[in-house]
Amino acid sequence: MFENPSQEKMRDVLHASKTIAVVGLSDKPHRTSYQVSQAMQQAGYKIIPVNPTIKSSLGEKSYSSLQEIEEPVDIINVFRRSAFLPDIAEEAARINAKAFWAQQGVYHEKVPDILNENGMLVIMNNCIKVAHSILR
Repeated sequence: MFENPSQEKMRDVLHASKTIAVVGLSDKPHRTSYQVSQAMQQAGYKIIPVNPTIKSSLGEKSYSSLQEIEEPVDIINVFRRSAFLPDIAEEAARINAKAFWAQQGVYHEKVPDILNENGMLVIMNNCIKVAHSILR
C-alpha cells in the first residue's frame, strides 16, 4: 500500500526545487490548476505548462509533452484524472526530475512501481500549494 513520503522529505524537495512542470495546466484563471500554479509561481517557482491544447499559461509557453521541455525540471505536478497517471508516470520516468506530484484526489497504485526504479520521489493525492504553505 502506497504512503506519501514524510513531511520532511516533501519540504526538502520543495526547498531544493526551482522549476515545476505542470501537466494539465489550464489557461483559464477559474480552474484549480491555474490558481495553484499561479500561487507557486508567485512563491518563486518557474512554472512550465504541459498541455497540448493551449499555447501558453501564466506567461509561459506550453509544451505538448514532458519530453519537449528543454530545461531541467525539478517537480512534475499533475492535474489530470487518476486514469492518466500511469502513462504520465512512464513519460516522467524519461526525464530527470526530483519528484512526481499528483494533486489532491489524483492517485494510481501503479505509479510508484513505474517511478521508484529511477529514485523519483512520488507524492499523490496531495495539493502542492497546501503542502508548500504548511511546510515552509
